[in-house]
Amino acid sequence: MTKKTSVLFVCLGNICRSPTAHGVFEQLIEQQGASERFMIDSAGTAAYHVGKPPDTRTQAAARRRGYPLEHLRARAVELADFDSFDYILAMDAANLRELRSLCPRGFRGHLGLFLDFAESIKHKEVPDPYYSSGEQGFEEVLDLVEKASQGLYRHLMQESQC
Repeated sequence: MTKKTSVLFVCLGNICRSPTAHGVFEQLIEQQGASERFMIDSAGTAAYHVGKPPDTRTQAAARRRGYPLEHLRARAVELADFDSFDYILAMDAANLRELRSLCPRGFRGHLGLFLDFAESIKHKEVPDPYYSSGEQGFEEVLDLVEKASQGLYRHLMQESQC
């Protein structure tokens, strides 16, 4: 049996951006018949919403595109995550800085921005839609996350062939 590639998506509260990435990437690998090759999770750098489901606006936007998020629950990043995950992907630079401050010296995985895997987009960060007015912020998050998920999947498939 081969080791699963593990991916952790991280934002601030784990109720908008990172659960969206979690759900989108999870569905992508299911559609590709590759679920058994991956372990996917999401977490927040702050413990504001631990145990709560994704924001209702996040769920509604994701549901419109066919991504179920109801099964997800917020949790905070833990030191053990650096032992458990091959890829820890932050939604923005502030959360990446926080992750770097927590990262133990011996971490051998990839710690970076999720949108680094998105092709042909100008954004480097997934904007936080939590305080946005209206649905457009959540739709933009989905657009960016879908592109980055496709790029991440291609990257991981190429990497596994080496």
